[in-house]
Amino acid sequence: NMVRNMGMAKRVQSSGKLKMKGETPGLIPEKPARREETVVNQKQLRTTLAHPTPELPVEDVERAQQHYRDALGFEIGWLYPGGGIGAVSRDNVAIFFRRRGRPFEPAVHWVFAADIDATYEELRSRGARIVEPLEKKPWGLRQFTVEDIDGNRFYFHCD
Repeated sequence: NMVRNMGMAKRVQSSGKLKMKGETPGLIPEKPARREETVVNQKQLRTTLAHPTPELPVEDVERAQQHYRDALGFEIGWLYPGGGIGAVSRDNVAIFFRRRGRPFEPAVHWVFAADIDATYEELRSRGARIVEPLEKKPWGLRQFTVEDIDGNRFYFHCD
């Protein structure tokens, strides 16, 4: 049997003669898709996404880039002509900065650090502004908080 998809129905041809079913010659209504088939099709259509890249508000993009390089160990990536936007990166993390006039709402980010003790010591020794020291919190995480020169906060944590 040769089956061709024709919208919501199938036409079946066998040895040159049409088979008839129901009131429409040559057309057989398709069965509705099973839930399992729909789920599989949706999974097949799903693409892989990378993590989002934050864009932090800052007063001066170049100054922020230098601060992240010196105090947090990032590398300066790029600066758009005019200095309105730029980026830094470290390992697989990128951060964009956009110049904003004050007042602006600082950003907050949670950063998992597998070796929280080493991360704390590295950032402390670089001169990062640690506004809450490394400690075990009542909710069970060991964490510390870093604030940048524009008030953006990073909660470094480990289970």
